[in-house]
Amino acid sequence: MTTLHEPMVTGPDLSVWPASTEEPHTGAVTVGGVPLAEIADRFGTPVYVLDEGEVRERCRTYRDAFPDAEVLYAAKAFLCRAMADWIAGEGLGLDVCSAGELELAVSIGFPPERIVLHGNAKSPRDLETALRLAVGRIVIDSPSEIARLAAAVGPGGHQKVMVRVVPGISAGGHEKIRTGTDDQKFGLSIADGYAQHAIARILDQPQLELTGLHCHLGSQITSLKPYLAAVRRMVGLMARLHEQHGLVLPEIDLGGGHGIAYRPGEPALDLTALARRVRAELTESCTVAGLPVPRLIIEPGRAIVGPAGIAVYHVLAVKRTRDRTFVAVDGGMSDNPRPALYGVRYAPRLIGRHSAVAPAVVTVVGRHCEAGDLLAADVELPGDVRPGDLLAVPVAGAYHLSMASGYNMVGRPPVVAVRDGLARLLVRRESLGDIRSRDVGL
Repeated sequence: MTTLHEPMVTGPDLSVWPASTEEPHTGAVTVGGVPLAEIADRFGTPVYVLDEGEVRERCRTYRDAFPDAEVLYAAKAFLCRAMADWIAGEGLGLDVCSAGELELAVSIGFPPERIVLHGNAKSPRDLETALRLAVGRIVIDSPSEIARLAAAVGPGGHQKVMVRVVPGISAGGHEKIRTGTDDQKFGLSIADGYAQHAIARILDQPQLELTGLHCHLGSQITSLKPYLAAVRRMVGLMARLHEQHGLVLPEIDLGGGHGIAYRPGEPALDLTALARRVRAELTESCTVAGLPVPRLIIEPGRAIVGPAGIAVYHVLAVKRTRDRTFVAVDGGMSDNPRPALYGVRYAPRLIGRHSAVAPAVVTVVGRHCEAGDLLAADVELPGDVRPGDLLAVPVAGAYHLSMASGYNMVGRPPVVAVRDGLARLLVRRESLGDIRSRDVGL
């Protein structure tokens, strides 16, 4: 199995940390050549650390694994102007879900023709912005969107579109992130004919050019089988469209959802095997159907940025009860809601000092007024963990800041990029002044 990176392990298991991670002596963890404890001192905590080299290398890994495909980074995982610049520089396109993500990307010069707009309920502003900025494609997700988009384009205009179909395949790490089945809000079902009906309506709109079919099965998928099944079902639909309309579609988009390991020993999707098997399945299915092989599009997000991020917290309190030990940190569900939403498990570790004390099983909790505000349940930390200590949580680059909230008005953390021994601020900490300035009620 080919993995994206094997970090330089000099101490405990760092297999889910960025490849640049080193531990010259116990507790002194550096990423991108910068000590994490130094970042905590300089920028405060909680703080997100993003390894630029890791992000760029993961982009290149995708380009190497899928040399004939179009690779779009899924911005919903994490987006800031620097991230958009890195993605553009590595030759990837961008998958956005809102006018906000779109405008931020274009503001740094990201080529709009390399951007695809998604969304199950696009607002008028989303569509207007996409047309004004001339995005490459818009993915149609509902029948009502067809007429609205055609009207917005106008009789003399032109817009490339795809249709998101539901292939009826259950895949993903949690029921809330499985999107390939007929019982969720995304896409148009193949089984009940809604996808075929929508496609027929699109073909009646001369200003809309249908370039292909799109599907997204879910998130945190570590098996190849769902993707291969999706290829077969989508090519089957393409064959029926060819029979009914003489239509030959040049593109097929399999979305993303590529699973990564959050803790040592967990499975991850094998990208090399995925690329090889999908290419073979697509070629074989199209040959049987008598169709030319369309260009493949994929949309990784988490697999590019997730393992490149680390969250660093200060311990505020340690509370021992008869049955459990709670280690409370200065962040929580406002900067990482994923454990509360999906039961995700992480592997935090003590940094900044050496401890010779035997490990103890603890539950790392956040500072917020919710019983479900957990960051890591039943994990091992040194038995002498105490207030003032630093904890680092790896694989924190995806769906942390992008899903962060203003709960309890603690302010969202900053993002700091590291590379070649240097640290620089990408996104500043949200201050009380920021929060207060939005409150205009007096």
